[in-house]
Amino acid sequence: MKYHMFALTVGFLLDLLFGDPRWLCHPVCLIGKLIAELEKGIRRILPKTEKGELLGGTIEVLLVCILCGGVPLCVLYVLYGIFPYAGLALETFWCYQLLATKSLKTESMKVYDRLTFGTIEEARYAVSMIVGRDTKELSAEGVTKAAVETVAENSSDGVIAPMLYMAIGGAPLMFLYKGINTMDSMLGYKNDKYLYYGRCAARLDDAANYIPSRISGILMAFASFFVGLDGKRAFSIYFRDKRNHASPNSAQTEAAMAGALQVQLAGNAYYFGKLYEKPTIGDPVRPIEPKDIVKANRLLYATAVLALVLCLGVGAAIIL
Repeated sequence: MKYHMFALTVGFLLDLLFGDPRWLCHPVCLIGKLIAELEKGIRRILPKTEKGELLGGTIEVLLVCILCGGVPLCVLYVLYGIFPYAGLALETFWCYQLLATKSLKTESMKVYDRLTFGTIEEARYAVSMIVGRDTKELSAEGVTKAAVETVAENSSDGVIAPMLYMAIGGAPLMFLYKGINTMDSMLGYKNDKYLYYGRCAARLDDAANYIPSRISGILMAFASFFVGLDGKRAFSIYFRDKRNHASPNSAQTEAAMAGALQVQLAGNAYYFGKLYEKPTIGDPVRPIEPKDIVKANRLLYATAVLALVLCLGVGAAIIL
């Protein structure tokens, strides 16, 4: 446990300082390639029926989970047994790679930069790099809202949830979580191709994020007090709107963010040319504006620091 806590602390600080080491292939990219190749192989073997696709998707989930959790576990087991400092160094580096605090800030601030100093077309392109919705027709307000929502949602599954799993089970459990999360992002669609094949991946991701998303939402509401935002409204909107999403988890941090910024998020959006009607989150106390992206990132960082304190506190209690 003490090794996990050290690796988490140093990895977290490295991520804040340097962000993703782009000179290396990111582990999530390797996981994504694994998921894609397994899908191709499994679809070739199994029949293209509802039962066949459900079975295929379940088999892929099992294989990805075994590999994503098992390979790091075996590698660290050997390293810690032979040379503990090498194991600690590798676990720290993996933690650094798998956290996305600075990269989330960097990518969302590109949207802010284009909204402030560029053109609406450039802003739409920048936000299209970090969201799944259609962006070609978005207004400046729509672009800003999309960027803020992305910071809010990814605060949980890109930062807080990986930290919590790292604190509980070290890098192997962190890798397992990222494998589950990546499967959902690649397979968890409710369209003709993935309605059955991706069902197991989507439900497992919902389960894996259920507790972390709620911890993230509450931490975000608390963090808003420390960065000059509306903490009282953050809690109020969180408890009122935390279920205003098709996913049981996505609205948790979006609700806290909307309340803290005093803006309204979510609502209808287009995906692949089709309009999806979604409930709004928060109240339009004031219009959303590009500077809210800066505020959202400030809240992201404060929430991440509170999560680290929580993880270290729980770890210390277990050790003692």
